[in-house]
Amino acid sequence: SDISEPIRVLVTGAAGQIAYSLLYSIGNGSVFGKDQPIILVLLDITPMMGVLDGVLMELQDCALPLLKDVIATDKEDVAFKDLDVAILVGSMPRRDGMERKDLLKANVKIFKCQGAALEKYAKKTVKVIVVGNPANTNCLTACKSAPSIPKENFSCLTRLDHNRAKAQIALKLGVTSDDVKNVIIWGNHSSTQYPDVSHAKVKLHGKEVGVYDALKDDSWLKGEFITTVQQRGAAVIKARKLSSAMSAAKAICDHVRDIWFGTPEGEFVSMGIISDGNPYGIPDDLLYSFPVTIKNKTWKVVEGLTINDFSREKMDLTAKELAEEKETAFEFLSSA
Repeated sequence: SDISEPIRVLVTGAAGQIAYSLLYSIGNGSVFGKDQPIILVLLDITPMMGVLDGVLMELQDCALPLLKDVIATDKEDVAFKDLDVAILVGSMPRRDGMERKDLLKANVKIFKCQGAALEKYAKKTVKVIVVGNPANTNCLTACKSAPSIPKENFSCLTRLDHNRAKAQIALKLGVTSDDVKNVIIWGNHSSTQYPDVSHAKVKLHGKEVGVYDALKDDSWLKGEFITTVQQRGAAVIKARKLSSAMSAAKAICDHVRDIWFGTPEGEFVSMGIISDGNPYGIPDDLLYSFPVTIKNKTWKVVEGLTINDFSREKMDLTAKELAEEKETAFEFLSSA
């Protein structure tokens, strides 16, 4: 296709703080390339339209040459029309004293509607990235509500967890993050996720070594490292009194750029995808984070990784949580 044809990219929750950190990077070419024009569509709920208008003004004031048009709307038929990419950031946030079940219920409703809107208005080739929590189950809900869009086109963000794991290893070894590769996030984007570095490599003194060999500290890797990554979101909220926005936006950019341009040779990344036919004994029909390589905008689960007993237990635990979330969500889905 002619590169001068603009692509249509939707960001939902566009008046929120993750979007505020994300939109400039999309508009300046860091995600889809420096020669890919974009029509940027911003969706949020009606009460946020005033704020969204301010975001629209700022995007205009950035004077970004790749932004052919910016459309701010609260209407799904406008927002989802002819999309090439949908980045679903907006969701119902967890309020104080709210049960996870109530949160799930509210979000099933939102993502059922957005899935139906994708089905009705978007291109069948649309790539859908779900960020809004609970991201895995929201993604599965949207996917089920858009039966004519291939399941493979849906993914959810676990790249933030992936990047957090990379950063922790890099900090511990005194190297930079790009010297660490092939960490894995298995499962749910929740505190049951399993950050796995048993296949990760680090560049030390010019040669690549396994992270376990490099660190020689198994108890940290099997203990504090895992809990630090699992609890990192909560730690940021405790410190900032706001949830991760800058790092979430950066992870979204990484995730979408890798879908668009593929992963580097010999490297894999983590993303939540449909588990059907996976080689790791995770039940089908879950939206589960796996290590993937990407080529021609198509992901493939990395095969042949050995899974020890420690990993097996953690992978199954997070699968169990996802199966329970799915069951709860689908009760609501049939009644929604």
